[in-house]
Amino acid sequence: MYILKVKGKAKIPDYIQLRDEKFVLIAYFRADRPLKNLEKYGLEGKEEAMRKLIDELPFGKLQPLTI
Repeated sequence: MYILKVKGKAKIPDYIQLRDEKFVLIAYFRADRPLKNLEKYGLEGKEEAMRKLIDELPFGKLQPLTI
């Protein structure tokens, strides 16, 4: 799975994309909202690690999700 942080402009907030191994979009959510429904992506119990990763993630760089 891969993660990408997309920079918002003006009134549009920053977003996070989760993509599978074929780079197909599987999740798209706001970076500033609490993380919900992570169990759908096999990430249950990793909310705190995801929050820290999202805060440190550079914009526009597709990276493997390793938590």
